[in-house]
Amino acid sequence: MKKLLTIMVIFLVLVSVQETQAQNALLRYADKQYELSNYQHAAEVYQEAFGKREKIETARKIAQSYTMIRDYEKSNEWWKKTVSFEEADRDDYYEYILSSYQLNNGDVNISELLQGSDFTAEDFPELDASRMKAMYDGKSNLKLVPVAGVNSSGSDMNLVVDKEAHMYFSSDRGAVTPSNKPAIRLDLNKIYSDEKYDFNDREFFRIFRKDSEGNVTELSANNEEVLHFSDPSFMHEKGLMFYTVTRRITKAKRTPEFAVGAEIYYSKVDADGNLSEHKAMPFNEPTKHGVMHPYVDEAAKRIYFSSDMPGGQGGFDLYYVEYDENLNFGSPVNLGAGINTGKNESHPYRAGDSFYFSSNGHPGLGGMDVFKASYNTASKEISNVSNMGAPINSNRDDFSYSVAADGRRFISSDRRGGMGLDDIYSIEELNKKLLAKVMDCDGNMFTASFEAMLTEQGQSGNIATQRAADGALTAELNPESNFELKISKQGYFSIYDNTLSTVGLKEETLERTYRLAAIPYQMPVYVDIVYYDLDKSFIRTDAEPTLQKLGELMQKYSFLDLKVASHTDARASNEYNEALSQRRADAVLEYLSKYNIGKERVRTEWFGEEKLTNDCGDGVPCPEWEHQLNRRSELVLEAFPDPSKQYELPKELLDKDICDANGIFEELQRELNAVPIVYFDFDKSTIRPVHRKELERTAIMLKRMPQMNLNIEGHTDQRGSEEYNKSLSERRAQVVMEYLKKRGVEAARMNSEWFGKTRPIHDCGDCTEAQHQENRRTELKL
Repeated sequence: MKKLLTIMVIFLVLVSVQETQAQNALLRYADKQYELSNYQHAAEVYQEAFGKREKIETARKIAQSYTMIRDYEKSNEWWKKTVSFEEADRDDYYEYILSSYQLNNGDVNISELLQGSDFTAEDFPELDASRMKAMYDGKSNLKLVPVAGVNSSGSDMNLVVDKEAHMYFSSDRGAVTPSNKPAIRLDLNKIYSDEKYDFNDREFFRIFRKDSEGNVTELSANNEEVLHFSDPSFMHEKGLMFYTVTRRITKAKRTPEFAVGAEIYYSKVDADGNLSEHKAMPFNEPTKHGVMHPYVDEAAKRIYFSSDMPGGQGGFDLYYVEYDENLNFGSPVNLGAGINTGKNESHPYRAGDSFYFSSNGHPGLGGMDVFKASYNTASKEISNVSNMGAPINSNRDDFSYSVAADGRRFISSDRRGGMGLDDIYSIEELNKKLLAKVMDCDGNMFTASFEAMLTEQGQSGNIATQRAADGALTAELNPESNFELKISKQGYFSIYDNTLSTVGLKEETLERTYRLAAIPYQMPVYVDIVYYDLDKSFIRTDAEPTLQKLGELMQKYSFLDLKVASHTDARASNEYNEALSQRRADAVLEYLSKYNIGKERVRTEWFGEEKLTNDCGDGVPCPEWEHQLNRRSELVLEAFPDPSKQYELPKELLDKDICDANGIFEELQRELNAVPIVYFDFDKSTIRPVHRKELERTAIMLKRMPQMNLNIEGHTDQRGSEEYNKSLSERRAQVVMEYLKKRGVEAARMNSEWFGKTRPIHDCGDCTEAQHQENRRTELKL
């Protein structure tokens, strides 16, 4: 008996182990299917595993699988089972409530759903009932999903589906290898060689067929002349395929490169996609113009196509030819100015009473856009063109819109995020989420140290936001709605984004990356100097333009304040000179009052004779012009002068890179902080007195603006030998550099070059003296 019990125990253990192993195998297989996005199959396998052993992890996976395929009823059913486990956490209840909203269009009572749990409605502030109901009452969004099994790393486009649901499409997939062969041109835009088109060294376009089992095969044009082979369209009643080709034109081989237009051919096509009996359309004239993108409208007995043949609106226009039962084709008819523009129209297609085409001539979002027009099935007239908008259209090329017999819609696009150069997408619906990363200017992500306020335009109250594990900002967004977001942090410019929108959004997640830029407090952006007469403090006439410019700038830019530092020469006593310099500072303040500049925006300092610009101290004999350089007020405009203040980003800087602290006011500095050109006498390298004031201002500018450097370039006129002028231009560059070095500018911030007579302003053999003068110069460039 004891031996029998032992055997039974061993048997039960083995059975248990086998069952556990079987369940684990099922779970591993289901996990793999989930990773492959096979959510329906994954859910079925997970359910089989759940039947063997009920675990919360398995229930959660089933619920997630049905959530991914938008099966709201089963999703809600399995989230309900998930929260029935004691281990269910807040995230599980959140998904349960969310699935209930989805199933019931927002008409739920959160408190009832949470009965028996440790949570209350207050634990889920992000689930606002009225907002969620509006989201599901609103118009569904669209997303573009790459069509499985047809896209490659190359260009894939122009998908059509035949009666047997086989997919035909164009692709240049293949090896990318450089080619040096002579080329011919397609559409006067893209260069092709015999083996690949040089436009991007890719293979020629060919037509591929994907059958119902997912096998992709290449069709053969069965024509040795054909280089390019694309744009399939079926005439099912005749068993024909029409397509675009570019052929090798032997008569044009006289030149290594020549223009060849595309042509339209048609062939018989069997059930396996094999082509035979190829024929050319009668209006093909490849050496004169191109014809391409055929679309067969069997109901109207028309073939639409695109061509740049003479007589159009410009670029490639849309045409049609009518045909009879014997395939006799009429003359091409232009669709007219209502459809065609001065640019390009292509890829015609009709479905019911709607006519679709692509164009870069009608108002759009950028590149080729897909447009929809009304089609009168009785008169066959086409009118009322409208842009299909986002997400069908993007800021890149979007084209080749088609509708399969089962209602699936397809489009080709080279928009960002695709697998290759162009990709084929199906158009589907999707709800939306916000994912915003907030970075500093060095690329480091902020986590909880900033504040965010998200609102829906036209609605009251704020939308609840959360932080992901990495600190990213997340939120649930209503479909077909517009939003505003403010992100703020002390010491940084706040960010305002009123462009957030789920209207026509194609992706599941609306992603944004924001950069918070530190406010560059007390940043000098403009420097100038005004001078005074001996023992005077009134504003001279020659100083008024400078102060006028300051007043106008301070009126224009509210974030600029003025710092005034006034000085005297060394004549008279220290006490007298200090009082004189104060009067000079006050004179600047008084002058600016006429511009309604508040006194709080002007900070004045006075130093008497403490800070001379030269060696003309007490008792030192100096010429008057050197004393003049000391009688001055240095004027510095500072941006964001109060470090304790939280400044908003000025509207003037909205289109600037605010993370470039050194270049934030580049445009202002280029406009305002002009540096002089120093001119010289013939065969001299001595700085003229007239330029010393200009160099004084340059020195102060460089000392107050450490982010700026200076390039000094010396030049001569064209008289004298090249060797002598090279040396003279060097001395002219160096004398300017030495002057600035004596004024306290670091040599490391200056670079000098000299060009002799090789870069004249006036390149003339018999220059006037004025022209010679303009050539004798040293140029200063910030």
